[in-house]
Amino acid sequence: MTQQIPSTEPELAGVRNFRDVGGLPTVDGRRVRHGVLFRSGHLAHATPEDAAFLDSLGLHTIFDFRNAADQKLEGPDVELPGVRNVNLPLSDPADGAEFWKMVRDGDLDQLRGILADGKGADRMIASYRSMVTDRTAEHSRILHSLVEDSVPALMHCAAGKDRAGLSVAVTLLAVGVEREAIVTDYLKSNEKHRRYKVRRSGSNPSAYSPEVMELLSPLFDARAEYLTAAFDTIDVTWGDVDTYLEQGLRLTPEARERLRERLLD
Repeated sequence: MTQQIPSTEPELAGVRNFRDVGGLPTVDGRRVRHGVLFRSGHLAHATPEDAAFLDSLGLHTIFDFRNAADQKLEGPDVELPGVRNVNLPLSDPADGAEFWKMVRDGDLDQLRGILADGKGADRMIASYRSMVTDRTAEHSRILHSLVEDSVPALMHCAAGKDRAGLSVAVTLLAVGVEREAIVTDYLKSNEKHRRYKVRRSGSNPSAYSPEVMELLSPLFDARAEYLTAAFDTIDVTWGDVDTYLEQGLRLTPEARERLRERLLD
């Protein structure tokens, strides 16, 4: 049974960017139910107190969108009794390996070449676009799992911003949440207490210098243009959200209505 969630957002010591997306409005006047869909950064550093709070939520499923490289870096999620953990990587472990080696080595010239003058933001926009077109099977699996039995659910990646942010956005689109409300929730990931703590070790003294961190900032930001690019990709590729859900994600109108009943008041 779904636990009643306190109105004040909890302060979790070892879990970043946690929140309940309950209360967001739909285009037809309904709202997302509190206590059925949560999002966060990874759970690998959850304290015993954090774990006790997460356990109190009555979660059915935790969706972990990290890849093997993320899990090696941060560690496995804390185990919660009776909760199903589904690892569904939404990025390739090799994708960022060469890039983060450049960061660790403090290769400023190369970093400037690929991140300066708006290139970092362009990199993020391209990533969001490709997650829409290349990860339809994974997003389909997420939505069908929610239709069947997976709520209350928590979705997370490393920072809870990009892979989890887009997966939550797709879920909210499917139940008819207003796009503006989805973007507003997404941008909460910029708040200081939510931001990802960089733990990658650097052997070069210039790794993570102020200039490097400035170059990296587009990668750690949640920017409306990123999520808007994903929405635009849906519209351009499929024409509209309904067609994206039916043809791209194989979600029938009947399944979509069941999802609405699970997630909405």
